[in-house]
Amino acid sequence: MLPAGKNSLLCPNCRKLISADEPVCPYCGLSKPGASWKMLFSRLASLSSVDTVKIIIYVNVIFYLFSLLLNPSSLGLSGNPLTFLSPSNASLLILGATGRFPIDGYGRWWTLLSASFLHGGILHIFFNMVALWQLGPFLLREFGANRFLIIYIISGIFGFFVSYLAGVAFTIGASASICGLIGAILYYGKARGGFYGELIYRQAMGWVLGLVVFGLLAPGINNWAHIGGIAGGILLSFIVGYKEKKAESMSHRILSMFCILITAMALLWAAVQAIYYFIF
Repeated sequence: MLPAGKNSLLCPNCRKLISADEPVCPYCGLSKPGASWKMLFSRLASLSSVDTVKIIIYVNVIFYLFSLLLNPSSLGLSGNPLTFLSPSNASLLILGATGRFPIDGYGRWWTLLSASFLHGGILHIFFNMVALWQLGPFLLREFGANRFLIIYIISGIFGFFVSYLAGVAFTIGASASICGLIGAILYYGKARGGFYGELIYRQAMGWVLGLVVFGLLAPGINNWAHIGGIAGGILLSFIVGYKEKKAESMSHRILSMFCILITAMALLWAAVQAIYYFIF
């Protein structure tokens, strides 16, 4: 039994206690597990498991409130619940709305990422965050925090890219990323099989059916982003796997941290631009 101390550490990949000078982890085979950069990634990635869904919801709420405060004179205060407390298009454009207009007109490709954290009204953000709160815990349990973040962030980018290719001029919302979670659940249900897998698959198909009906009946719904998000979620979950099929690896942690870093950079850049534009 290896005693804990300054000459031992937790392997960045499998989290087993090993000697700090091991050239290869005896449990998972990771080369040079004591390398400083691998330990740094391991520590940073471990932060992603702390209330992951809550943090995403908080960021969405903060950016929604920020979008309202940027241009309060043009808030949507009509009796229409679909547009009540809606930020101005100028605020959304500066903060990172995506589509043909921001990308082709201004070369703002980074908005494919930032648009997932913007919303057009109180009902828009409410329903998206409720869906995230319902779906997120299942993905965290079956895929883990790092793969959850990979699926959520990249499927949002993929959904908005499909939307861009389809010619949608101006769009926002977390629904592309949330549809990525639905796509991952669809894949999980089919791949796992059995009674439990079939039950999960049918529940996910219920979500898809609801999206289709809502997209056909409600105006202004970006169905292309929904389709792209679902497709992205299926593809990504196939690539990264889920806990029962594939153990979490260092590559999952590194990709997760990369997703967190580029998201933080895009949102920080959007906030700085917005403050400069509206204040200075």
